[in-house]
Amino acid sequence: MVPTRAGEQRVRMRRQQLKIQLKTTDQIVKMRAAGLVVAEALEQMRAAVAPGVSTADLDRIAEKVIRDAGAVPSFKGYHGYPASICSSVNEQIVHAIPSEKQVLQEGDLISIDCGAVLDGWHGDSAITVGVGEVRPELLKMAAVAEDAMWAGLAAAARGAASGRGKLSDISYAVERAVRAGGRYGIVEGYGGHGIGTEMHQDPHVLNYGRPGRGVSLTNGLCLAIEPMITLGSPKSIELSDGWTVITKDRSVAAHVEHSMALLEDGIWVLTALDGGRERLGDLVTARQPVTN
Repeated sequence: MVPTRAGEQRVRMRRQQLKIQLKTTDQIVKMRAAGLVVAEALEQMRAAVAPGVSTADLDRIAEKVIRDAGAVPSFKGYHGYPASICSSVNEQIVHAIPSEKQVLQEGDLISIDCGAVLDGWHGDSAITVGVGEVRPELLKMAAVAEDAMWAGLAAAARGAASGRGKLSDISYAVERAVRAGGRYGIVEGYGGHGIGTEMHQDPHVLNYGRPGRGVSLTNGLCLAIEPMITLGSPKSIELSDGWTVITKDRSVAAHVEHSMALLEDGIWVLTALDGGRERLGDLVTARQPVTN
């Protein structure tokens, strides 16, 4: 999820007139290039996560990967945000600022959110990673969040293919997958978003709701799908730094995200190295252009 304040999210949810930016195939190819930069940065950070590593260390890895690829960190400087990633540990849900003082410890669960802009187009993705030996219930929660994200992506693909899909079908699929996985809180108010020439575009995509509502799922629509779930309450608090969002009951949270595009013949998961093929199979477009 891009760094954006809770108030901004609520304003977006109240909007009556949405500005939906549909993309051409050529534009989606450019978004794929940005998505691959983000994917590589996240893979390098995943490999670096270990006890004794600071979240500032991870931020430096991300910025180097992004800039070495000729891209720019999307988050850095956005409304004054000071870093290239959001690094949310344990009860931190989203938007936690990397720090030399926040050193990972055995058993922590960290969510890393990363964005890059390349040639004017944005990629945005997040992973949740265990630090060393982690309690099984935390790893299960992270897996449930991941499965729910892919359920939302699959719902988008099927809805577009049928010609009858609506935005809230994604929300409904995410919620159903979370509920099937166990008793988790789905963080209230926060969710995914449109993405393209800006990090955060219409429409807002909640992680819960009834199906059959909202804008149509159609060719050229690009979204970031990002479940945020907790071991406890779905309620959250924004800290005094104006960014970090934590669980109200201090329960541990997980956050995952992929950016995707809908094409005429299927979905393209822009921030997945394989385009989503392993998890979505034939739902993925057969026309994935090769990007170097």
